[in-house]
Amino acid sequence: MQIEHLAFSIVRNLLKEEKIIADDKIKLIEQIAQLIYNEFQKEDELDQEVREILNKHIEKIRKENIEYQTMFRMIKTKLAKERNIVL
Repeated sequence: MQIEHLAFSIVRNLLKEEKIIADDKIKLIEQIAQLIYNEFQKEDELDQEVREILNKHIEKIRKENIEYQTMFRMIKTKLAKERNIVL
């Protein structure tokens, strides 16, 4: 529901500022909502992959007293950059 509201707000503001012209406002909102959803889905998949990578090395992380969240952010940032995913 929040994604749809965000898409609606984006379209409303772009139309209000005359940045775009839309013949079918509803279709445009749906398309933008789908794009936003797809980007969140990519990030969720990336998060899952990072968790899997860290789980493979969890003993080393514990032994060396490495902060899990710091490693998570580092790996996620690196993978996102390699795959051109905007976070």
